[in-house]
Amino acid sequence: MIPEVSTASRLPDLPEPFDLDAWLPAPAVRVSHRRHSTASADRLWEAARSIRLGQTRVLGRLVRWRIPGTPPEITFDQLFRQPPFMALEEPAEALISGLVGRIWTLRRDYPELRSEQDYLDWSRSGTAKVLFANWVQPGADHGAVLHSEVRVEAFGVQGRIGLASTRPLIRGFQQLIWSDAMAAAVRRAERA
Repeated sequence: MIPEVSTASRLPDLPEPFDLDAWLPAPAVRVSHRRHSTASADRLWEAARSIRLGQTRVLGRLVRWRIPGTPPEITFDQLFRQPPFMALEEPAEALISGLVGRIWTLRRDYPELRSEQDYLDWSRSGTAKVLFANWVQPGADHGAVLHSEVRVEAFGVQGRIGLASTRPLIRGFQQLIWSDAMAAAVRRAERA
């Protein structure tokens, strides 16, 4: 399968400050977005960490639909640090989280990870492994750039079928990361 790549802005490429391939090297799906801000990197990261699901219009409702029981008051930062997610790595102004399970069901069918090694070793047939990376870097000229990347790897025939069933959702709604969550973070950072 060819990975899907979507970058919703025309910014110059900056090297990643960490190695996402160490966590998930061969994704079947990859969605990547970047958004520039005139705010400083630390202000942009602080703003991005404070955005609540309920402040992101459609994206927040979509996340709550896919993960039943998630309250609208929770921040994305909190969401990515608690089950069913697991914070895997926290470099400066960045958060890398993981999730495993049958992501195509409406049931909360996400086994709890106990360690980073559990995530690295995960390969149960009929499931998927998802990596969420969000980070801020200083801009090439001034300001800062907010990045978001999601990678998905499926295991076994049932896993590939399940992932194929979610591709229309991914394709149809992935731009909400850029237009809802990242836009809210940039607005907040630039108002501060």
